[in-house]
Order: sequence, then structure tokens, then C-alpha cells
Amino acid sequence: MMGPFKRATDTKPIIQKDVSSFFTDPIKNENVFWESMATFNPAAIVKDNMIHVFYRAEEKLGEKEIGGHTSRIGLAVSKDGISYSKKKFPVFYPKVDDQKKNEWPGGVEDPRLVETKEGLYVLTYTQWNRQVPRLAVATSNDLVHWTKHGPVFKNHKEGKYQNKETKSGAIVTQLDNGKLVAAKINGKYWMYYGVPHVWLASSENLIDWTPIETYEGSLAPVLSPRPGYFDSWLVEAGPPPVLTENGIVVLYNAGNSQNIGVKELGNRVYTGGQALFDSKEPWKLLDRCSAPFIKPELPFEKSGQYKDGTTFLEGLVQFNGIWYLYYGTADSMVGVVTSKK
Repeated sequence: MMGPFKRATDTKPIIQKDVSSFFTDPIKNENVFWESMATFNPAAIVKDNMIHVFYRAEEKLGEKEIGGHTSRIGLAVSKDGISYSKKKFPVFYPKVDDQKKNEWPGGVEDPRLVETKEGLYVLTYTQWNRQVPRLAVATSNDLVHWTKHGPVFKNHKEGKYQNKETKSGAIVTQLDNGKLVAAKINGKYWMYYGVPHVWLASSENLIDWTPIETYEGSLAPVLSPRPGYFDSWLVEAGPPPVLTENGIVVLYNAGNSQNIGVKELGNRVYTGGQALFDSKEPWKLLDRCSAPFIKPELPFEKSGQYKDGTTFLEGLVQFNGIWYLYYGTADSMVGVVTSKK
């Protein structure tokens, strides 16, 4: 397992909402308070010797429930992993483009981010038009200008999964000179994705993806919920997994169903687990932890938009020899824990 991950002595959220920041939305053509509801579920990448944290920011639209606001992606940067400076405007958001039908009015959610050896940045995210959530991909050479490529499975079997729920795409990485980069296994890139099971897909170009299916043509889950454990309700892909000499370490988000899971955790609480997959057969599960390695413990992890509490894992980087793991807290703020190994 990776870790142990530890909180700072005086742990506080590193990113919080701002009810005063605004920008001119290109679809509404008016100023909107783009991070007035919440800031959470972050991706992370290292560039120019700084950590870049891409976080989901929600614009508050009345008193609507979870999923009823509009999400855009904001950016905060840190030179030391301790203090973070937010950019004034969102860096990724719905526009009047060919993806508007998939992204509006719910927005763009829950990013994960990897870099290739060639320096291309690949962003996976959820498109939410308030009808069907779709896992999509975008690419950039500078983290500023993005090209949207649309849903990851749009070209698979004539759009077989185009109108089915997909989300949470975590592309396998490996350490290269102290930096995580997208890894190839058997000549392909691999991505763990989905909820309430975790599924697997492969790609040759990081844009068009092929899900792993059974011989009957149905999706084959590679990680599933377990009655009697902390992940009894659901499992969901977390930050980009890491290919190691022992296998592929997959950090995943786990939901607890109190009646068949762990009673003392509470119902629908999100914690973090780790699983190990074979390095040559990424669908082959070798081991998984029996207890969560991170769970909601602090007040800001237990209270917020998601009342049951979350430590929702989405960003992982190695920076100056230290692992930084970024997570969303109660669908409201961004937290971080660190590990020296």
C-alpha cells in the first residue's frame, strides 16, 4: 500500500468557496458567481516546479440539491505544497461549442489529470447536462488552452455506451524521474473508471477508449462492493493509479452501507481504499485492503453539502520526494494529506 498518509498538525481545508469571485459566462453572457456554492473534488499535476490543483467549483443556483448547480473547473497553484493561490477565473468550463449539449446546464465535474512523456496534459472529467453523466476527455499543452474531445466511448461500437452513465476516469501512471506520467502496458494506456463498480478501459491515443467487456459484450467489473466491509455500498475510481514493481496500486473511493457494511462508520460515508492489480493484466485483482486508509475525521470532512461526510480522493502527485493526496470534503472543500513513502 501507498502511505501512510498523514494530516498536518493544524489541518485545514486548502481551498474553499468564494461568494464574491465572478466571471462572464460565455453561454449566459452575464457575470456569474462561479464558486459561490462549493469547491471540492480536485485533480493535481506538477508543472514548472509548482503543484497545480484543478478543483470542481459550483455556482450556487438557489437551494437546489446536489447535482442541481453548475460546475466549472478552477485552478490553485502552490510552490511549497502548503499555501495555495487561486486563479481569478475558471480554467475549464462549458462554452458555446460542440460539447455544450453534454455539459449544460450542469457543467463539468470531478477532474482527473495526467501528463504524457511528451508533455501533453490529459484531463478526464464528467459532463453533466442533468440528464446523463458522461465521462469525457480534453487535452492541453499548457494547462491553459484546452481541446475538448467529447465522451471517451463515443466511437466504441457505434456509441453503445453514449447514453449510459459513465464517470470517474483514472488513467494509469508511473514514476519517471520523480514525476508521474501516463504509463503504457502491453502497448496501451489503461484507465480505471466508474461507479458503483470500477471498470477498465484501454486506449492507444488517450482520447478514444475501449471498455473491457465479457465475451457476451457486457462490461466486466474489476472491483466491486463487498458486504461486511467499508466498501459495501459502492466503489469508485480515485486519482490516477500508479504502476509499481509490485503491480498497479489503485486508490479508490468507497461508500459504506451501514446495514451490511461497517456499523461504526455510518451510512453512505465515503472513505478511501487501496487495491493492487497485476502489472501485465490490469484486470486481475491481486489484493485489496480490509479497512480504509483515510476516512472523514475532522469537522470540515464531516459537515457540508454532503452531510454524511467524505474524503473523496481525486488528485495524487509526487512533489520534492513527498506524495500529496488531494481530496474533496463533504462536497464542499478541498483537503490534502501527505506521505514520505
